[in-house]
Amino acid sequence: MSNKPTILKTAEFNPKLKTYLNLYGAFIFLISFIGIPLLPFWFIIAPFFIHKYYERLECDLTTRSLRFKKGFLVQVEKTIPLDKIQDLTFKEGPLLKGLGLSILKIETAGNAANAGADMSLIGIVDPHEFRKMVFDQRDKVTDNTSSSSADSSESIVEVLQDIRDSLKSIETKMKER
Repeated sequence: MSNKPTILKTAEFNPKLKTYLNLYGAFIFLISFIGIPLLPFWFIIAPFFIHKYYERLECDLTTRSLRFKKGFLVQVEKTIPLDKIQDLTFKEGPLLKGLGLSILKIETAGNAANAGADMSLIGIVDPHEFRKMVFDQRDKVTDNTSSSSADSSESIVEVLQDIRDSLKSIETKMKER
């Protein structure tokens, strides 16, 4: 029997993300001199692919993890357990800020050596509220983990005390012989 986590929040993505991706791609073509002649083709072909990419964006906050899916030609699905999340940071450049977008970067404990984000979510609607929900749920998950480990520590102590008492009883009986 599978115990599937409940979806608490499904993130919505701002439609301005399509404009951002189109302009960002055009900027990349502009700074590479080889890409300048291809720029008109970019503006003709890119909107189709960007629209398909946008349609496939998904991000779900569940009771135990953060799940993200993206991609049109190459699809990527990433799941990060909430208790592994260390920080969620915002990044806004001039183009992002002009469109009212931001990038939410999710960093985990194991990612500190890579000096990069485990997951980057661009263009989430109301990212500050989503960030708060992730942190609140993470705190609930980590509080439950710590309280269950405290309960298990108490039961271990009780078992050890029982073993100690049994050993004392055996030792007493051995001395009587």
